[in-house]
Amino acid sequence: MEEQHINISFKVFTDQEELVKEDLDLLEKAIMARNGAYAPYSNFKVGAAVLLENGEIVLGSNQENASFPSGLCAERVAVFQAGARFPGVQILSLAISAGSDKEPSHKPAAPCGNCRQSIYEYEHKQRKPIRVLLKGNHGPVYLINAISDLLPLGFNSSQLNSE
Repeated sequence: MEEQHINISFKVFTDQEELVKEDLDLLEKAIMARNGAYAPYSNFKVGAAVLLENGEIVLGSNQENASFPSGLCAERVAVFQAGARFPGVQILSLAISAGSDKEPSHKPAAPCGNCRQSIYEYEHKQRKPIRVLLKGNHGPVYLINAISDLLPLGFNSSQLNSE
């Protein structure tokens, strides 16, 4: 038996003004998108902003539904919209702002498992990392170099082509 370890490293910015302008602008767009979330059941609003290689920024916010499985997370709204509107254009970065208006969050929330897998599909397809910026209502910003860092041992198309 061999024991192996998976580690993740990421940057923590206690002052978001330390971010480069492009990341700060993308994060501000995610915060703006969060304000448009439809979250009457969880009261947990999430906004996402995707920066594409062509310079376009695509926004998404979580959209809840009384039939809970019918809703969709902000990250998938933004990433799927980017894929539909700009097929073949690579995703460079994804900024996510998440928190509750009732109990503001002072630390970032990472994407759920379904979102991680969906974003990982795009990262695997484009063979280039997708950087992820995370922020709560207040507090630090986390910068993760690739979505695969948040989904180690991720499932991808190469596993479907076994011989």
